[in-house]
Amino acid sequence: MGALTGKRVVVTRAREQAGTLGALLEAAGAEPLVFPSIQIVEPPDVGPLDTAIKGLDVYSWVVFTSRNAVGRFFSRMALADKDARHLYGVRVAAVGPATARALQRHGVVADFVPAKHVGEGVLEGLCERGVGEGTRVLLPRALEAREVLPDGLRERGVRVDVVPAYQTVTGPGDPAVLERLRAGEADAVTFTSPSTVRGFLELTAGLDLSDLVVAVIGPIAAREARSVGLRVDVEPAEYTTPALVAALEEYYG
Repeated sequence: MGALTGKRVVVTRAREQAGTLGALLEAAGAEPLVFPSIQIVEPPDVGPLDTAIKGLDVYSWVVFTSRNAVGRFFSRMALADKDARHLYGVRVAAVGPATARALQRHGVVADFVPAKHVGEGVLEGLCERGVGEGTRVLLPRALEAREVLPDGLRERGVRVDVVPAYQTVTGPGDPAVLERLRAGEADAVTFTSPSTVRGFLELTAGLDLSDLVVAVIGPIAAREARSVGLRVDVEPAEYTTPALVAALEEYYG
């Protein structure tokens, strides 16, 4: 029996993205409680993204900071009768291995994936690869996101086009899981982004969450959790889903 056997762990990702984490938790013996605290929807205006896609040849780099950005970008590419071939001559960066795998599913191998899967890691690596004065970078991303990467690039003279590819809104949750939370029938909750923290707290307003073990995928989610008064118990050294589950196993082991 594994360290997570019998543990009930809340998964706060959007429902269509909860499968991988849920499967890893099940494999470790836990019962995943899928509670979609966010959902991914179209941004208010897709015009800037469509315009950027039509003129990809002006960019030196396209930088993807999430799987969601990859999916939405290639959906708009398809609508414009374009595919991975239209990125020929453009270098591509992915924030982490999951984003890189999403690119591979569309026929693109990332030219750069940082060791630290956060905006700061992307910024440092791009600068090491010569991105600077006169370089033009496309950053398709969430409507609302951290400004560390685009601001850091602009400070170095880079022309950055930030275009909304999607927006994150509060998800539907799940009434059955909410009842189990009320009854104290959950042991831990996982957060994979700041938006999952905010959505979860909105959907569980008024509940006592003090007994839940809080597990976050990395420092950005951890910062958000602490800023709203949550105690962070588990944070892996590597910012990936498998590492998050392994860190939970170590915590309970």
